[in-house]
Amino acid sequence: QMQLQESGPGLVKPSQMISLTCSVSGGSDTTIYYSWGWIRQPPGKGLEWVGAIVYDGSTYLSPSLKSRTSISRDNAKNTVYLQMNSLNAEDTAVYYCAASGPLLFRQCLSDMDYWGKGTLVTVSS
Repeated sequence: QMQLQESGPGLVKPSQMISLTCSVSGGSDTTIYYSWGWIRQPPGKGLEWVGAIVYDGSTYLSPSLKSRTSISRDNAKNTVYLQMNSLNAEDTAVYYCAASGPLLFRQCLSDMDYWGKGTLVTVSS
């Protein structure tokens, strides 16, 4: 059973950058063929896509966040990364890592195969 664990700084100041890490454990040889997504949930709001890195290495980024977001992965370390810069209060949210696969990219959040527990990012001075 694959397990995902998000980690990050927790509290950042406006205009700063964050780097979040999703560490994957319990996978198999097929782990490298999974697609990985970053999803966030602001307080009192629903889930929203931040972006994803597909099993073939291509990326999808939310149009509203694309200019300040990047997603990458290190297959050797079983780790997926999210970087976001120029943060503001509206970026305050629980950030989740999720996976679908193998050889799939599911865009419907309810169809994702695995989820992490999430990590809270608070943007405040």
